[in-house]
Amino acid sequence: MSLDIMKINPHFEEFMPEEYRDLVNNGPFGQAKKVTDLGSFKELLEEHPLCAGCNLAISLRILLASLPKPEDTIVVGSTGCSSLAFSQLALHNIHSLFGNQNAVASGVKRALKIRFPDKGKDVVVMAGDGATADIGLDMTLHSWFRGENITTVMFDNELYANTGGQESGMSMHGTVLNMAPTGKKFAKVDVPELAKASGCAYVAVVSTAKPLLIGKSFRRAVLIAREIGPTYVQIYVPCPTNMKKKSSEGVMMAVERLQQDYAFKEYISPKAEKFLETIESKKKVQEDEISMEVNK
Repeated sequence: MSLDIMKINPHFEEFMPEEYRDLVNNGPFGQAKKVTDLGSFKELLEEHPLCAGCNLAISLRILLASLPKPEDTIVVGSTGCSSLAFSQLALHNIHSLFGNQNAVASGVKRALKIRFPDKGKDVVVMAGDGATADIGLDMTLHSWFRGENITTVMFDNELYANTGGQESGMSMHGTVLNMAPTGKKFAKVDVPELAKASGCAYVAVVSTAKPLLIGKSFRRAVLIAREIGPTYVQIYVPCPTNMKKKSSEGVMMAVERLQQDYAFKEYISPKAEKFLETIESKKKVQEDEISMEVNK
């Protein structure tokens, strides 16, 4: 996507839908928006068919508001609850075959480097635990082994929510689910440790209980993936529908796990840490210059 193709021909402006005009005039394109700005601009995803109380929907809204450059971003998704929302996303996105998302994203990123050698394009994978850690684990790991410059986001609801709540590799040991009527027989797959061992330059474990941390971690992941290597963000997005909870209890489910095993974790490789220090110091200088200009 480019800012140029977002512009409306003035001769056709009055015929364009109001929603589109609002997106062009008040959307995040070409602007540095963040989570704390939510509610003050036209968002990339405002309506979706996901369940009431869906933590995945909350996290998706936060992720989209945290993109450094949405006009230069392509999202690659896969089969699952998240894919139901992508058709209403005002952003270039690709729906891959179940589990193939990291392979597709790798190809897209390489093609964009050839097509736009002088302009950075961010490629972000957004998929559930089934697509990332079960059916697509081989594709996920090999994109990390190869050092692809992409960001992978896992929406971890610890089950197959889109098909009725079956057990996944990310389900907790002992949890009773469809296909696991006597409780899951093995432990949750430790994907963050796999990510570190596979060469990811940045790994974060976050939760919808801490929305600002989701935004900060994701933004860091995208920036680091541009220059250093693959990055991974795992977000706990509990599913009240399949866990037989009230929709209003969704976020509280995430809060409860903060005190147990889903506290915020972050790994930054030495090279990525130096890169972050550089760009964050530049940002500080720019902010100081703007402040001085305003106070003249």
